[in-house]
Amino acid sequence: MTMIITKQYRCIHSASCMCTKGHISEDVIFLLLQHLNWNPKIIAALSCVCKWFDDLVKRVLWKEFCRTRAPKMMQDLQSRGSHSVDGNWSALGKLLVYCSGCKKDGLFNKIHIPGHFAYRTRFSRTSGKSFLLPNCRSDVLYVSDPCEHLDQGEEGDVGFFRGVFKSFATSKVRKMLIRKNAKFHPTEFCPYCKGKLWSMLQAKMIPQSASCRLGAYEDYIEYYVCLNGHVLGVCTLLPLSDSEEVPGFNAMLVFELLDGSETIFDV
Repeated sequence: MTMIITKQYRCIHSASCMCTKGHISEDVIFLLLQHLNWNPKIIAALSCVCKWFDDLVKRVLWKEFCRTRAPKMMQDLQSRGSHSVDGNWSALGKLLVYCSGCKKDGLFNKIHIPGHFAYRTRFSRTSGKSFLLPNCRSDVLYVSDPCEHLDQGEEGDVGFFRGVFKSFATSKVRKMLIRKNAKFHPTEFCPYCKGKLWSMLQAKMIPQSASCRLGAYEDYIEYYVCLNGHVLGVCTLLPLSDSEEVPGFNAMLVFELLDGSETIFDV
């Protein structure tokens, strides 16, 4: 792989930074992370060292993580000629591997569940159709399977899901939200890119098929979409015995595997 990088050997932090003697070259860090298969935990840790590393992580490492670990998904998201993605590579990389959880009196106003790395996540373009109203299903939306947090007291089994739109700025969902004069959440922002959030529940744009796809109660599903097309949502999961399945899941999974619209992550 050939990669042209502008080398920076001195820290771009303040004069008091302990890194003022400089760093190893970006080429060395690139090769090291490539050898480690772009481990997202290491990438996240590097961004905390100082502004020099944080700049490198945002500019190079998250981009290579996304392109290497989800090549078909990234190719699809960029297929209209864009050389970047909505909301930047750093935000997308975090969305792929991090469940944001929730806090009391926060976005979902439920219980406190800390955010965490999701060790295995499946994103599906076909599943994304289930989260769109019929007249918006020409939009492309990748959605993850719910990250399950079981036995949460009165809330029961809670599932968090996340996703990303392709070319959200020109999507039918965005146009409909604007046409409905949907309001942004007054205090909360996207945990991945800090963009303003629209509530799809308040806009009455959550179809019944979403709860069916998640295996959740119809009246206990909510999700938001930010200005950059990042999706985050919560639902209360139906109790399933070992012998029960979500209707249509197997047929849909086979179709996804055949058409290449599914991406599975192992962190």
